Amino acid sequence: MTHDLFNSTGTPKPNNVAPNNTAPKASSVTGTASKSQYNAKDIEVLEGLEPVRRRPGMYIGGTDETALHHLFAEVLDNAMDEALSGFARHIHCELHDDFSISVSDNGRGIPCDPHPSYPQKSALEVILTSLHSGGKFSGDAYEFSGGLHGVGISVVNALSDKFTATITRDKKIYEMRCVRGAPTQKLTERPAEKAGNGTHIHFHPDAEIFNDLKFDAGKLYKMAQAKAYLHGGVQIYWRCPSHLAEKAGISNNERFHYPGGLLDYMNIRASKMTNFLANDFSGDVKHGNGERVQWVVRWFEQSDNIVESWCNAVPTIQGGYHETSMRQTLVRGLKHYAELAGNKRASQLTSDDIVTGCGLLISVFLRDPQFQGQTKEKLVSPEAGRLVDSVVKDQFEHWLTADPVQADKLLNIALQTMDERLKRRAQKSNLRKAPLHRLRLPGKLSDCSQEGMIGTELFIVEGDSAGGSAKQARAREFQAVLPLRGKILNVASATVEKLAQNQELSDLCLALGCETGKEYREEDLRYEKIIIMTDADVDGAHIAALLMTFFYLELPQLIENGHLYLAMPPLYRITASGKSFYAQNDEARDKIVKTEFRSNQKIDISRFKGLGEMPAKQLRDTTMHPSSRVLMQINIPNIENHFAFNETKKLVEDLLGRNAEKRFDFIRKHASFATNLDI
Repeated sequence: MTHDLFNSTGTPKPNNVAPNNTAPKASSVTGTASKSQYNAKDIEVLEGLEPVRRRPGMYIGGTDETALHHLFAEVLDNAMDEALSGFARHIHCELHDDFSISVSDNGRGIPCDPHPSYPQKSALEVILTSLHSGGKFSGDAYEFSGGLHGVGISVVNALSDKFTATITRDKKIYEMRCVRGAPTQKLTERPAEKAGNGTHIHFHPDAEIFNDLKFDAGKLYKMAQAKAYLHGGVQIYWRCPSHLAEKAGISNNERFHYPGGLLDYMNIRASKMTNFLANDFSGDVKHGNGERVQWVVRWFEQSDNIVESWCNAVPTIQGGYHETSMRQTLVRGLKHYAELAGNKRASQLTSDDIVTGCGLLISVFLRDPQFQGQTKEKLVSPEAGRLVDSVVKDQFEHWLTADPVQADKLLNIALQTMDERLKRRAQKSNLRKAPLHRLRLPGKLSDCSQEGMIGTELFIVEGDSAGGSAKQARAREFQAVLPLRGKILNVASATVEKLAQNQELSDLCLALGCETGKEYREEDLRYEKIIIMTDADVDGAHIAALLMTFFYLELPQLIENGHLYLAMPPLYRITASGKSFYAQNDEARDKIVKTEFRSNQKIDISRFKGLGEMPAKQLRDTTMHPSSRVLMQINIPNIENHFAFNETKKLVEDLLGRNAEKRFDFIRKHASFATNLDI
């Protein structure tokens, strides 16, 4: 039986050629009448593999590049099913020069004896030419399988212009060839020259179906490699032409064998990531009925995510119950650990908070999985979720309690992620409530008249009294003043809700014009210099420390870009014989007295109670005028040194965070360095 694939002109026949090579039937009624009449003769019955060729998108998702590569996945999945069932140890995949593909395994081989329901056909022919046929429905032939719909290999056959199945079993070699789903010859058989069983499939996609017949060697390579990670006992051999391998940047001849399974995959997948925790949370557990869960969870210093899942070695790109259950089990376990530790804030954690910056790989093996669609991109079996929860729950809780230091570190980073999430939600809520709020400025802000940020300065001062003096002393053209009420909120220990509700910090952010955290926009900053100006006493230093903590935790980019400064107002005024000097501390005062005046001279030393007590002229000359003031620029030390940067962050958390014991330890450790304490 031959097939005429081309017209007399040598061009391919159009897509409306019927699969059985008969021309499409012409309607006896034309025009609008043909559309208005609807009779029994209009009802078509598509038999065999005709539905696949008419509507390939229903079976492989379309006719694009992704669908083309799905053909390889279907054939490879069949070979993997033999490996998962313990019958195949080797799988060979080869991409040929003509972009045909062959996949072979040393499993049991597809049965070739006559089928009981169709005695005139072999079981092989039934499998290749009939939808919903196969050995995976009852579960007797396969304990675990990725192909459960019975359409995979037959769909590949239907959408190939050349398809050959070569089966070795019962000391014989059987062969069947097909074109576009139809056998071109009877099943042939010949004696096998050497012992062994197996299945060899060789196919070439049909140009009438697919837009482009060129397989991407790199994608096929990765698909084959991924299967080897999912079953440590299988060895997968890969081959392809050298020019295609060179183009894709891969090897043209390689063996994939990963006894470590998912852990090996994680090591390669995350080779460029820096681990946040010393140990992975991983496991490989078989359930009582033989079903199995494998997983690896690794947390990174980076915020990048790696989340991949599989069911019966089939990648579930859109996730499903197994992936969702894994995420929920992790967050429930961490919440339970936090509850035992007395941390009530963890009750607001979500799975996103713990999975952010995480590599999560999970593979399940189920007896009767249900997928969404033939392409199997999503697992929709509720049993998968219950299996994962029952297996992983206790394992994760034991992992946390076995290493409290590591568990606390994970909890802290999850809480930080939660705080950022809640803050973003609060900011969005504020934007919805007042979409024009960025056009308004705080009522206490005395803004400068200059347009644009270049050369402008914002002085942040303590209280209305200091604000009044600063407003009189400022240069109105380029200097703005924002008074804050007393000591601001300690953002290092405050909850996200308190931070969002704090009026002083809200006014400050409003005056700056830029967002905080990851939403920070340099181009929206309204001032070039942000100057913290507080009293030159202990209370002033405390307020300055709280403000610097706010900028460090909420606006680190502003510090990195060199915008934050600390004013250095004087604490003393020393006067004698019409001469005045200013000193910022006791040491400077004593030096001035010793070097600038005679020993018998009458000296008047006055101590400023605060900026509000200073006359505007003195405040301008000593602290605010660019030509006579002293500013200290604030920077983040060792920002290029990752380790040192983390040490700085840890110091801020210890001194200003929620854990008072760490502050007490710091004071006790450094008490010997303190002097002039009024005890």
